[in-house]
Formats: sequence, structure tokens, C-alpha cells
Amino acid sequence: MRHPIGVVALTLAVMVLGALSLSRLNIDLLPQIVYPDVRVRVLDPGVPAEVMEDEFTRQLEEQLAITEGAIAIQSQTSEGRSAVDLSFRYGTDIDQALQDASARLDRAKRFIPDTDEPPIIYKRDPFQLPVAEYVVGSDSRDPVALRAWVDYRLAPALLNLPGVAAAEVGGGLEREVQVIADQYRLAALGLDARDLEARLRETNQDVAGGRLRMPEGEISARAQGRFESVAEIAALPLRLTETERPTALLRLDEVARVIDGAAEERLRIRLDDRPGVKLSIQKQPLANTVAVVDAVDRELERLAAQRRIPEDIAIERVDDQARYIRQSLANAIGAAGSGALLAMAVVYLFLGSLRRTLIIGSAIPIAVLVTFILMAANGLTFNIMTLGGLALGIGMLVDSTIVMLENIQRHQRAGRAPEAAADAAAREVTSAIVASTSTNLAAVLPFLFIGGLVGLLFEELIFTISAAILAAMVVALTLVPALAGRVPAAAEGRVRAAIDAAVAALQQGYARLLGRLLGWRWAVLGVFIAALAASLPWLLAAPQSFLPELDEGDVRISLTADDWVDIEHMDALTRAVESVVAEQPGVRAIFTTVGGFVFGRSSFESPNRASLQVLLDPLAERALDTPAWIAATRAAIAERALPGLRVSLYTRGIRGIRFNRGDDDLSLRIQGPDLAELGRLADRVVERLGSVEGLSNLQHSYEEVDQEIAIRLDPERAASFGLDVESVGTLLRYALEGRLVGEYLDGDRAIDLRLRLDREQLDTPGDLESMILFSATEPRRALRLGDLAEVAFLPQPSTILRERQQRMVEISASVDPALGLERAIGAALAAAATIELPPGYSLYEGGTLETLQQGREMGRILLALALLLVLVAMAVQYESVRNPLIILFSVPFALIGVVLGLWLTGLGVSMPVWLGLIMLAGIVVNNAIVLVEFIELERRAGRALEPAILAAARLRLRPILMTTLTTVVGMLPLALALGEGAEMLQPLAVTIVAGLAFSTLVSLLLVPVVYRLAARG
Repeated sequence: MRHPIGVVALTLAVMVLGALSLSRLNIDLLPQIVYPDVRVRVLDPGVPAEVMEDEFTRQLEEQLAITEGAIAIQSQTSEGRSAVDLSFRYGTDIDQALQDASARLDRAKRFIPDTDEPPIIYKRDPFQLPVAEYVVGSDSRDPVALRAWVDYRLAPALLNLPGVAAAEVGGGLEREVQVIADQYRLAALGLDARDLEARLRETNQDVAGGRLRMPEGEISARAQGRFESVAEIAALPLRLTETERPTALLRLDEVARVIDGAAEERLRIRLDDRPGVKLSIQKQPLANTVAVVDAVDRELERLAAQRRIPEDIAIERVDDQARYIRQSLANAIGAAGSGALLAMAVVYLFLGSLRRTLIIGSAIPIAVLVTFILMAANGLTFNIMTLGGLALGIGMLVDSTIVMLENIQRHQRAGRAPEAAADAAAREVTSAIVASTSTNLAAVLPFLFIGGLVGLLFEELIFTISAAILAAMVVALTLVPALAGRVPAAAEGRVRAAIDAAVAALQQGYARLLGRLLGWRWAVLGVFIAALAASLPWLLAAPQSFLPELDEGDVRISLTADDWVDIEHMDALTRAVESVVAEQPGVRAIFTTVGGFVFGRSSFESPNRASLQVLLDPLAERALDTPAWIAATRAAIAERALPGLRVSLYTRGIRGIRFNRGDDDLSLRIQGPDLAELGRLADRVVERLGSVEGLSNLQHSYEEVDQEIAIRLDPERAASFGLDVESVGTLLRYALEGRLVGEYLDGDRAIDLRLRLDREQLDTPGDLESMILFSATEPRRALRLGDLAEVAFLPQPSTILRERQQRMVEISASVDPALGLERAIGAALAAAATIELPPGYSLYEGGTLETLQQGREMGRILLALALLLVLVAMAVQYESVRNPLIILFSVPFALIGVVLGLWLTGLGVSMPVWLGLIMLAGIVVNNAIVLVEFIELERRAGRALEPAILAAARLRLRPILMTTLTTVVGMLPLALALGEGAEMLQPLAVTIVAGLAFSTLVSLLLVPVVYRLAARG
């Protein structure tokens, strides 16, 4: 107050630092979330699920389960794929855990068969998900040339952009040189596929020969044998057996066809009926998502302008995280900006002075800029939570400055000089401002010490609110008195006089009402208690969920056909579904994958499966929200009655956040040893769950049963010819899938070389029995496979799930939001409990219910802790327990307003609601603190008890209404959830707005009554 220029100069310096810090903040959708999970993937195409389980999954589980700190292990095995997930406690150093698990994987590699691709290990990080995905297509270029152009031209050009970690290509057809052998011609020469592989491998290599030392120097030497052309492969000379006379040179192309072509098409990718290749862009961990996507788009435009992208190639974006981030953050910024303007309008309405309104409003940008400094120092990003925290806190930021300035103005109107009035007024309310800020911080302080997913998601929101409120308090205690002391009490204009008259009339009416209520003290208390008792049952019975649903306009459709279906038939079924989806309103694009799925460079092949990613128009531009669109589309697909096709529609949920293994909401699991029995039990559970209202997409993991051709050897006959299961299995691989036997170098590109028997000679089970192989005994003897083994068809599960190293089946379903997740899980468990399980089998929930219960229990504990800390903060401030207890008594009654707000908006109880209740514990006491403080001042000035209560209540009505209205209208845009991305924080905003609005009645009516009762006591 005595050094206004110094205070203003320091404030300007802080604002400049805040502006510089703003430029350093990255932009993302959510705070950085790294789950304490490590994942291992092994791919070996064509290997049946039960074989993958026995040879890979069990071995991996045994080794990985003893990784230090691991608390859970589960796996999913399917044809050609083994996936093992290792979980650790939250707070574990996941990088160290990844190193430990990698060491265990290295040990496990000694016990598992060799595969074409080595096992992959990585940590579960949502930031590893692609930030943008594109489909590259061409109307004139063949699929092999298109894939090669994307692999060797487009992806490298994007990989060097700042912030880009990977540009991964999937789908399309890759070039491959195939050696297709004629087994009958080979057999006539005494050869089989194993002899060809040995010859190809021993020839296609370079062998270092050392150095030739000459007087002039040294030069390295090598024996060169690698293939340099396809013609050279075809001309490879073959060695015949000793029974043949080497009278003529036998070339490879005399017993096999050498084709420079493409790998077999197992996946089809298209965007809006245009086939193409998928390109996924991953960003570096600390890179700015929006900046990376913008850089990729600019580079694509530059390449097109330079004609480095041929005219026949079209590049279309499938998915773009930057779009949704921009929309979400724009909504949050809009909510913060509109909230600030509304709060300032309320301040001007009460004060009628533009200069005083601007002084109060200065707290908002200053506090926000200080928060930017602290965010940059702590490595935080711009995301829904940090910006949402600022948007929530906008109205709260001016509370302290309103209390300070309103008191200064009151003293000036009493006739004091401006500086003296500022000094006296500041001394009166400093204690109350510090107390109210302390209670706000005390209420949210416990959140900074919690772990788990809740901590990862919400600690940045709490941090930004706390930093902003603390900065606003400093502004209220320093800058506001310094500036307000220089603003004299000007003559009243008409508008201001009218406002003052209205407020004075309101104050007099309120004082008269309160005077009467003080005579009916117990009745008033009884009414509030009855209202609270009526509200609690609704709160306990409301739909429970962990997080609210976000309407991203991203719908996934999963298609599964009968196991015998090939990719051509599956493609026809998928196109039928595509046509139905395309007819629905609000569809912006349809991205289709037929025959499995692609993630980055990894692909999973299953010819009877397909998936559609449907991108809808922004929520403001379509008539239906996503759940309604799904219901309408599900009905339209059902009308087509596509035979043998199972269709599931679901939303992806919040990107990167999962509570169970699948994409659906509900997960029940049955554990037991026998797959067939697990399948039968799961069928019965699905049947029972069909009667539960609100469940859809009911299915279980063993619904799909594939057919497998089993070759069972006669051990005695096989041993008599020196053959075993491994040698026969290798021969089967040649016949069915082929084997990679090396690489052919074409310039700087490595092209796979695959050896396969001619499929025209092996297209029925009977042909397999006639397949020729040679004995391992001398002399070599040609044999039919049917002489050694029996060929049979056996059922084979398409997917085998395991948890804690035991088999289990998962039953999943989507939940109608109106039902509520916890209620749905309870109903599902009750329905499933009516099924009697055999000994050795157990049924349990997949973990979502435990997460919900832990979240709710944590919310209750934190709420109790927040109330305790608020009480402690006030007790320390006042050196008294009576007044803090009076103030704290008013807090539970805010629940009445919360229940009304949630009921009117149709929202359930989620973790943001619990967070809002905890924040309310610190916010609703602010008005009560100021009111009780002034009652004590009036009593110390010599007034009697009731006159002191009435005088203080009349004086504090204006600042109480101002602070409440500014906070409420400041949060109102967020509570209305206008635009995409606002759903995440809407429950939090509604909780605070409704609770604070009702708590104003509590502060104005109940607190004086309770104070009167306590004082009498």
C-alpha cells in the first residue's frame, strides 16, 4: 500500500515471465499417463492357438511372473499370436520394471521356438498411440508399388520432422520373391523342400575372408554369394543325391517356379471404399501433439507442391488427435474466457465502478500467468485437466479481491481518506482472506498425495487450481490495496445509485427475515436437516461410474463371421455393413480393416474378422449423440439379417484409459482348467445376462471355435524312419504357409525370400496325406505322410485367455449409461451367481467394480481428510474451536444443492463428482468464515449478540452474493458442457455450482442460526 509502484512493477515482471512460460507448454488431450504395465508380444503366423499357448505363452508366463515387483500377469493367445501383460503397483519405476522384464524375456527365449520376428516388449503408454493415421491410396498403381512408395519414400520423409518418433506403415502388399517348388519333381530327383532350403541358405551369404597384405597396404576380402537378381535365384544349381549321375546341371527353376511378386494378401484396408496402405504417426514423449500433426500436414502439403507426391496417389487422414484436442481445449478456453467476462459483469453490477471492476479483474490474468510459470517449472502440459482447472477456478480467483475491495470501498464511503481507508480495510479482512484461502488449499491438499489412475488424471487439475488461488490471494493482499487506495470514492451516478439502492433494500429485507428466523432457530435447523436426510438416498442410489463418457464421435464396429469364411467372403459381408453405416446420418468417414487388424507395423491376421472405425461429424453438427447413433445403426444392421455374422458396436472410450482388458464396459470372468467346460459355462452366463436390462453386445471369448487340421504321427513308424514331430511340422509349414529362407537385396532394399510347395498340388486334406517326405535313415526313402500319420479335423479355440497362469473365459457387454456401471455389474453378478459351477471353477468380476469401489472409498476418505484439514486450518487461524465447528457444520448441507444439480442435469455419480465434493468442503466455508469473522468484530465493538449477528449479516450480504455469483457464473459455461470435450469436467462443475449456490442459503440463513444456538450454549 505504501509502495504501489514497486508492487505494480513486480506484478508486471511476473506477468512477463508467465507469458514466456506459456510458450514452453506442450499441448495434449490428457495429462501424461504411464500405466505400470509391461507387455510382451510374439507373432508366429499360422500356428494354432493351443500350440502357441503351450510353446510360447506358458514359457513366457513362467519367466515373466517372477519379475521383481510384478503383482499380476494375464495373457491372450490366438492363432499365430501370444500376448502377455505384466502389471505392477502404481508408483513403480516402470522403466526399471521394463529392464527387469526384458532380462526375464531374454531367459525365456531359450525355452521358446525361433520365429521370423523376435518377441517385442514395451511398456503400456497411451502416448505411444498414434497421434495421426492416414490412408494412402492410388487408382492406377498396383498394391506392391504403392506399399513400396509409402515404405521407402513417404515414411522416411516424415520421420525426420521435429517431434515425430515413428512413421509406421501397415497393410497393403509387400514385395516378396517366392520359390514355389513342385514336390513330385523334387521327389523324382530324391530331394524335398528341406534340401532346397539348405541349398538356398548356404549359397545366399557372404563370408569374410580376412585381409590381403600388400606392399602398398591392406585390402579386405570376402567370398561373395548373396543373390543379386531374381534370375540368379532361378539359375541356382542344385546338388543331386549320390544315386544320380551328375551328367547335367540342374537349375532351381527346373523344379520350382521363382516369382518376383507379393506376399499373400491377408488384410485389406480402405477408407470410404478406397483401398490403400495405413500410415501411423507416433510422437516423441515430450513433443507437442498439435505441433506434430501440424508439422506432418505442412510437410505433406510441401511434398505435394514440389510434386514429390505423384498425382495418382491420394493421402487422406483417418484419425487425428490434434482435431479433438483443439476442440476440447478451445471449449475449455472459451469456458474460462466467458466465465471471466460473466464474473466481471457481476462485479460491475454490484460495484458500479469500472476502475474497481478492473482492479478485481486483474487477479484473473495475473493468477493465470503465475500458474503458467509453475506449470512450466513442473513439466505440465496444456490439457483438459489443467485448462479445466483454470476454467473452474476463474470465478474463485476474484473472491479474495472482492472481499478486499468491497471493504476498502465501504471504508471510503464512511469518509476516510483513500489510503487510510485501504490500510484499515486491509487489516480487517486479511485474516479472513488468509483463512478462506487456507481452507481452500487444505481441502484439495490430500489429492496431491494420492496415487493410481485418479492421481494421474486429476493431480494436474488440483495443482493448477491451487496455484491460481494462492496467486489470487497474494494479489488481493498486495496489488488490490495498492491500487484501490489510489481510487477515490467518486460521486454516484444514476446506475450506481440504483444498484446501491437495490442492494440496500435487499440488505434490509434480509436483516428483517433473519431477525425472524433467529426466533425460530430450532425449526430452521430442523428444515435443513430434513432436506439433507431426503437428499442422501438419491445420492446413494444414483448411477455410479468412474469417469463420464466423452462423445468423441468415434464408433467402432467389430464383425465376426463363421470360422470357415475366407477373406473374399468376409469382404463381401463387410461391404454390406459398410453400405448400411454409410446411409446413417452424421457419418464423416468409414475406415475399414478386413482380415484382422493393424497397429503400427504389427498386424494380426484372422480372415473371418473385420473392423470398422466410423468417424462422426462434430457433436454440434449432428442430431444424434453417439449412444443414440449406435442404437439406430444397430437396429439398421439387424434389419439386413446378414447370416452368420456377429456385429458389435461400441465407443472407444477415453483415449488410452482402460479399466479392463476389452473395449466394453462390463467384464465377468470364469477361471478353470478345461476350455470346453469354460465355453459351456460362458454360454449359460451370456444367456442369463440377456435378461438384464441395459446390457448390449453380450459375448464371450470362446464363442469362436475354429477348425484345425491335426496331424497325429504314429510314433513307432516315424521313429523307424528317423522322423519326429518337428521334421513333419517343418514340412507342413512348407506346404501351407511357406518359410522365409533368407533375403534378396535389391539395391538398398531387403526383399523376403519365401520357399513354399505348390498349393495346386495341396488343396484338400487328402492331398496332405499324399504329401511326399524322405526318411532320415540311409538309404533315403520316399514316404507319403499318410503312411506315418493320421489327418483329422479338430475344434480349436480362436482365443485362449489366461490370468494368474490359469485359463479363463471372459464375458463382456456394453452398459447403457442410464443404468450406471456399478449397478450393471451388480445385476450381472447376481444373474451369473444363479449358475452352479463345477469344482475347480470360479467366477469373478474383471476389475472395474473394484476400481469403482476403490475410487468411491478414496473419495470418502479424502473428503473426511479435507474436512479435518479445513478444521485444523481454521483452528490455527482463530486459536479457537467453537467458531471453526460452527463453520464446518454448514458444509454437509451443500449436498442438498449437489443432489438437485445432478438430478436436474441427469448426471450420475463419478469420480469428478467426488472431487467436486472435496473442493466444496474448502469453498463453501469461505462465506461462513467472513460472516463469523464480522460477527466477532461487531461483538468486540460492544454490540449485543443478536444485533451483532444482524449487523454483520447485513454488511456481508453484498460481498457474499458477489463472491458466490462470480464463482457460479464463472463455472457456468463449464457446467453447461457446451461443445466436445466438456463432458469430462461437467460433473465437477455442476457439483461445485449447485453446491455453492445452495450453500449461500446455508451461509446466510443457517450459519447465523447455528452461531446463535452455540453462543447461547
